[in-house]
Amino acid sequence: MSDWLSDLGNSSYNPQGAIFYNVGCVLTGLALFPFFAGFYYWYTDEKWRKSLVMITQAVGFIAAFALMMIGVFSENAGAIHHLWSLAFFVSNLFVLILANVSLMTHRKFIRPIGYYGLIVAVINLLLVGLAYTSILEWFTVFTALGYVAFLSYNTFRASSS
Repeated sequence: MSDWLSDLGNSSYNPQGAIFYNVGCVLTGLALFPFFAGFYYWYTDEKWRKSLVMITQAVGFIAAFALMMIGVFSENAGAIHHLWSLAFFVSNLFVLILANVSLMTHRKFIRPIGYYGLIVAVINLLLVGLAYTSILEWFTVFTALGYVAFLSYNTFRASSS
């Protein structure tokens, strides 16, 4: 965990596995599009909530696209890779904040998932704003993926009841 995640996509550091990491970024980004599209379930008649959820979706689509571009422009691409990485982490931070603000008071939202999301947002903020370190990058990515899993579960459970 002393290496950056993107090192896995660098063909100089990881000649045998870089393609898998980069394809994985593209596929994960693609998978995030239906995830964010599925936020429509959380629309309500409350204009403020519906607006925030729609903004969350839009920023989520940007984050998904940025993740795909991280795979397309691997670390070997230099500055363009770093630009897409920054775009991903900043948009991911906004998604975490917007999703939690818009859903925390929804009657079908599981509050502990929201609290977890806020913790993930703080971790992401630390990465983007204060201490850009590899260990924090790993925690940011994997805790954010955990939030996606928890929110998917919450959406499934809420739509089944």
